[in-house]
Amino acid sequence: MRRQFMKGSAAALATALVGGGPAPAQTRTTINVQYPLGFIFDKVFATLKTEFEKANPDLAVNYLPAYKEYEDAAQTALRQAITKQLPDVALQAINLQRLFVDRKIAVDLTPFIEKEKDWQGQGFSPSMMALGTYGGRPYGLAFAVSTPIVYINDDLVQKAGGDPANFPTTWGGVFDLANKINALGNDNIGLFYSWAITGNWMWQALVFSHGGRMMSEDEKTIAFDKEPGKKSIELLGRMVRDVGMPNLSPDSSRAAFFGGKLGIWTESTSLLRVADEGVAGKFKWRTARFPVPGPNPKLPTGGASALMFATEPARQAAAWRFMKFITGPEGATIMVKGTGYMPPNSLPATNPAMLKDFYAEKPNHLTSLSQQSLMTAWYAFPGDNNLKIIQAIKDRLQTAIDKSAAPDAALAAMAADVNKLLPK
Repeated sequence: MRRQFMKGSAAALATALVGGGPAPAQTRTTINVQYPLGFIFDKVFATLKTEFEKANPDLAVNYLPAYKEYEDAAQTALRQAITKQLPDVALQAINLQRLFVDRKIAVDLTPFIEKEKDWQGQGFSPSMMALGTYGGRPYGLAFAVSTPIVYINDDLVQKAGGDPANFPTTWGGVFDLANKINALGNDNIGLFYSWAITGNWMWQALVFSHGGRMMSEDEKTIAFDKEPGKKSIELLGRMVRDVGMPNLSPDSSRAAFFGGKLGIWTESTSLLRVADEGVAGKFKWRTARFPVPGPNPKLPTGGASALMFATEPARQAAAWRFMKFITGPEGATIMVKGTGYMPPNSLPATNPAMLKDFYAEKPNHLTSLSQQSLMTAWYAFPGDNNLKIIQAIKDRLQTAIDKSAAPDAALAAMAADVNKLLPK
């Protein structure tokens, strides 16, 4: 018996020495990822982690605490760069990518894309790739894209004598309907324009929808103080003066709409899932297209892109696999179903196994898609003061909303402030 045991042990040892024994435990590479707007994205990124790790058992994803908002995301990452605590992948606002490109923090994705087979055939269209391209080089992969839309409380609109299915397409028509909702009393609010979200995105929406631009084509002088900008700031002034729009915070405006007290609410399409949960069937609601006075109107493309901050080759390779997954067909499908953003990938929308049937059942999600022909870049100001410029614009818009300055004076002061912060 002992001899048999020894023979068996020797055989087992020999087998192990030539590689036939039990495989050693596989070492997993952990990548650190950070994203903004937890109230929108927490559930989405939890699902993305589960599905990604299932498909990539050699990799693990660790999420750092979510950035509060887009500007906070950029400021935090810039501090992390100084302390060498950057995540491997960060989700940053489309208009703030430029900060990380100019500071050589974001990694050029060209070598990774060149190794892919049929990159465009994987759903990464030139139009979406352009959102993360600077100096002809790709740095960001669009993860979630949005346009401003109008959220409508059907019940309040009908009580005011309006037809939600034939919502006004002009600001004049919107204002008339909003005043009728105001007249219902009972603390109902006719209109709120979410001017403060992400600093200047909704300001850009007004200027672009009037055919304007933020700066001249050569980026030497500001352009938002020209005629389209003058019309835009006057429009904001009319919202306060003629429609009695209150000075609400983004959180308060969400609470008012979800509580059934706000009739017309302009916001990002990103909040569709949040609105579904917030309204929770208390009343009927729908979405409508954003009014575009023109001429040659455009709307800024909001949302976030995935940037690679990893510097070691092995971590870069792992980060690339995660970035490609979350922006690819499967990741885009998870993101769209869990938010209200549009897919950055061209494949899921027409695929019955992904989003085709979803869109058929969720018509509110189609509103932003119907505005795709109007989409243009969310403008990123040049130089090191991008974040300061965004804050300066927000501060001057505040004076027009709280009526501490006339609209034209607010615009003039905004132009002066931004001029001081531009590169000389």
